[in-house]
Amino acid sequence: METNAGAARTRPGRGPGGFTEWALRSAEQADVEVIAELRATVMRPDLERLGRFDERRVRRRLRESFSPGHTSVVIADGDFAGCVTLRPAEDGLWLEHFYLVPDLQGLGLGSAVLRTLLERTDADGLPVRLNVLQGSAARRLYERHGFTVEVQDPVDVFMVRRPGAGILAP
Repeated sequence: METNAGAARTRPGRGPGGFTEWALRSAEQADVEVIAELRATVMRPDLERLGRFDERRVRRRLRESFSPGHTSVVIADGDFAGCVTLRPAEDGLWLEHFYLVPDLQGLGLGSAVLRTLLERTDADGLPVRLNVLQGSAARRLYERHGFTVEVQDPVDVFMVRRPGAGILAP
């Protein structure tokens, strides 16, 4: 399944720190360091809260699992805004490394990107799985888009979304 799109999506004008247009582009190996830094920034508060933040490990884990062929870079108003990976798994797809720059979080960009990806997975009839850290605000985003908890432990919540699960009102 192709996970990258070149077509831009537009939104009505936003306030300071907002965006008016976004697009996905295919990731390249050269993107790995900026994505590793974004991961460290975005995940730090939740990892610290869970007592699991390690300055080197947070970046190393991204570098070791980086798959440019399955990763899209999010561009908002022409600038790097984040990334998302949607890779094949045994019984569907695995969504991972979905990070947005902090200034663009909470403005609807994550929902727009996720909705676009899920429209494609629904069309292909594929379930999507992911894991999110316990207590992460991202869990609410995933629940609004039809993900449900499969299993959880003290650190991770593993979720699944069946094809056509629908999107809940915000």
